Amino acid sequence: MGSQFEDEVLEGDGFRLSPLDSGDIEDVTHACRDETTQWWLPLPKPYTADAARAFIEDIAPEMHTSGAGLVRRIEIAGRLCGVIDLKKTDWLARQTEIGYWVAPWARGHGLAGKASRVLADWALSDQNMARVVIHCATGNKASQKAALSAGFIHEGVARSGGFVHSGRVDLAVFSKISSDLDPA
Repeated sequence: MGSQFEDEVLEGDGFRLSPLDSGDIEDVTHACRDETTQWWLPLPKPYTADAARAFIEDIAPEMHTSGAGLVRRIEIAGRLCGVIDLKKTDWLARQTEIGYWVAPWARGHGLAGKASRVLADWALSDQNMARVVIHCATGNKASQKAALSAGFIHEGVARSGGFVHSGRVDLAVFSKISSDLDPA
């Protein structure tokens, strides 16, 4: 059993999950300045190109190297359309969490759900995780819809379990375990 995710490019139906690179700085900056993204995620405000550069060049590689997680760009036809990651990974418990955002120019096509399904199924089958979770604000209906469409089961609510720029929020808790995978 490893203590670091394999550094793989994953393929989905019309999209790829691949490593971020410096060519993504402008798209990450633009997407993370978006009003909806800023509403639901406690990202730096204002979100600058320097913040994007630090995320891409320092934070994401360190998450992988340390074993804490794995960050992937959601890419369609070579363009960044969002970011998805595995984070808060506990290798002893074999549990990790998925987080995601979709860029404004790519919303409305179920991309977060599709990418979450690919990443979670890979983590459970190929990376030997026992459990993958998604936490999202109870008011974030789009994120909850994505979790359900990815085959996650709603477990309940973690009261005051998260925070956004406006303060504390309740988090809907979703999980997926290996027995939830579609038989091959």
